[in-house]
Amino acid sequence: MFLDHPTITATNSFTEPDRIERLTRVYGYVVALADLAGVEGFIEKFTQIHDHKGTLIVFWNDAPSELEKQFFAQAWASKIGDGSSNVEHEV
Repeated sequence: MFLDHPTITATNSFTEPDRIERLTRVYGYVVALADLAGVEGFIEKFTQIHDHKGTLIVFWNDAPSELEKQFFAQAWASKIGDGSSNVEHEV
């Protein structure tokens, strides 16, 4: 069991609490995608996900692979995410 989950934050989260709920669903989605793809150590590579006015920003400890970036793009573009391709990565 993994206990050191990333920090989940959002701009205007106090007035728009649904942003945190959306990020929680996106987090579950990307972890499931990585698990299905057999990507080891994925969950330990990123430390924070942040919704900044509809742009998902992912903060990484280690540089992500293109596949790992794609997990976030797919989740954010889905109906459980923002429905957009606005994803940025910070190492």
